[in-house]
Amino acid sequence: MGSIGETRSKETGNHVKRVAEYSKLLAHYAGLEDEYVDLIVDASPMHDIGKVAIPDNILHKPAKLTEEEFEIMRTHAELGYKMLCHSQRPLLKTAALIAFEHHERWDGKGYPRYLKGEEISIEGRITAIADVFDALGSDRVYKKAWSDEEIFSYLKDESGKQFDPNLIDIFFRHIDKFIEIRESFKDI
Repeated sequence: MGSIGETRSKETGNHVKRVAEYSKLLAHYAGLEDEYVDLIVDASPMHDIGKVAIPDNILHKPAKLTEEEFEIMRTHAELGYKMLCHSQRPLLKTAALIAFEHHERWDGKGYPRYLKGEEISIEGRITAIADVFDALGSDRVYKKAWSDEEIFSYLKDESGKQFDPNLIDIFFRHIDKFIEIRESFKDI
């Protein structure tokens, strides 16, 4: 399902693989139980499934979105949640939560519910870092990939603002492992 969402948005299937692997590392190093780590690995690739409902002219726009277009793009988080939330299966319940919360911010300025700090699930906080790390380092229709220096500076600057500072500390303590994953699942 995660690959379907990425295909629709013209991103590579390797994005969802990398997000899953980054999420696995963060969850493991954050001390979550192995069974729960496995659940996050399987659910995190579905973080952007709601993008299947976003119009092509917005999803594929090769320029900055207008305010109105960005508001439509933001709906993908809630749309993804609504697509998955009715299942009683733990995997899909976790995927629904991740889809809903991966754009929330530690400082409460995210979307769609403006959750703050630990009001955001650990799954959402983990996937947020994994997704942004990968997205910034990848070419997209609307931007070129950032350098590692720019990415690392951004993540450090957003610690305690966009991202859980404890998870950012974990990320940087194990940065070599994250880079290894990125290299193992490079886009062709």
